[in-house]
Amino acid sequence: MIALLDAELLKLRTTRTFAAIIGIAIATSLLIAVLVAVLTEPTQDTVLVDVFASDTSSFFVLVLAVIGISGEWRHRTITSSLLAAPDRRRFLAAKTVAFATAGLVTSLVIALSVTVVGTAILSARGLPLPGGLELAGQIGRNAVLAAVLGAFGVAIGALVRNQIVAVVSLLVLMFVIEPLVLALAPSVGRYGPLGALSIAAAGLSAEDNGLGDVSLPSPPVAVALLLVWVGVMLGAATVLLRRRDLE
Repeated sequence: MIALLDAELLKLRTTRTFAAIIGIAIATSLLIAVLVAVLTEPTQDTVLVDVFASDTSSFFVLVLAVIGISGEWRHRTITSSLLAAPDRRRFLAAKTVAFATAGLVTSLVIALSVTVVGTAILSARGLPLPGGLELAGQIGRNAVLAAVLGAFGVAIGALVRNQIVAVVSLLVLMFVIEPLVLALAPSVGRYGPLGALSIAAAGLSAEDNGLGDVSLPSPPVAVALLLVWVGVMLGAATVLLRRRDLE
């Protein structure tokens, strides 16, 4: 299992898609943080969320994970991958851990970058900074969310092996279906994995993120519910992967 995980991590580090998507995640997070720090005047109560919660890693790692595993089918590398690792459960587990690790590391790199740049700009402008414990808590929540959504992306990509369909399905689920369910049935929509639960896991408020007065669970509960989503979807993906023909 360790050798298989090392192979997946190596595959991630050496692909241009990985470098491009992670680069975009870092650039967009920094851009948001810089624009907010330069163009607005956050208060002591809002500076943590306004500037230092600017982390887009969870979205981009989610997309990367979907592309990564569905790409095994598109480029027909799934056969050689499973010849090297005949146990399909181990193969899927290694993919899951690899992309979860990618999400965690990417989020921490973004957090470091945003902290350095944001602190420099706000200090130069004489604006307040968040407390150390508050900042550490936000960084931790963002990192955990990125890791969980990396695993979630693997599940989606394994369930929908056509790469284009998988990515489009992800975007439709995130930007159409979940917001619609939340608008029509808030008591159900508040448990959507890519909308309400992700916002709650990051410790952000529903109102500030356009969800109105929806009651969100606490961050630990939200993470636990997200892990249930991941577990169920990975279970279904494992069953399908074991039954699918490689051709």
